[in-house]
Amino acid sequence: MDMGAAFSTLNWWSILTATVSAFVLGGIWYSPLMFGNAWMKVSGMTEEMAKQANPGKIYGGAFALTLLAAINLGMFLNDPKVDLAFGIAAGAATGIGWVAPAFGVVYLFEQRPTLHWFINGAYWVVTFIIMGAIIGAWR
Repeated sequence: MDMGAAFSTLNWWSILTATVSAFVLGGIWYSPLMFGNAWMKVSGMTEEMAKQANPGKIYGGAFALTLLAAINLGMFLNDPKVDLAFGIAAGAATGIGWVAPAFGVVYLFEQRPTLHWFINGAYWVVTFIIMGAIIGAWR
């Protein structure tokens, strides 16, 4: 496959929208309304640590890495036959079959709490389902 041709057929608007959707979901997921307080506790993060962080590095780096993930998912879904249902299934397979288990392995060796794995792993499962839905539906 010609990579240049593959990149030229990607729907970049859907990929950017999928990337932004991860930030919207993350803002809700890690807020006190959902898992924010539990995540802070199990991750060892304090309000003071959060205030001392470099937001440009964190959000800029997170955007770049999430964009890379969305491009990768877009490459897998880069076929005219792909639709919303397949995008959702591919997103679920990505989150449940690759990302959450990979986090689980790392968390086991780092002896992190299971709740920490669940919060972060489930966030990425839901994120990839939403990204797959956006990329799959927006042909």
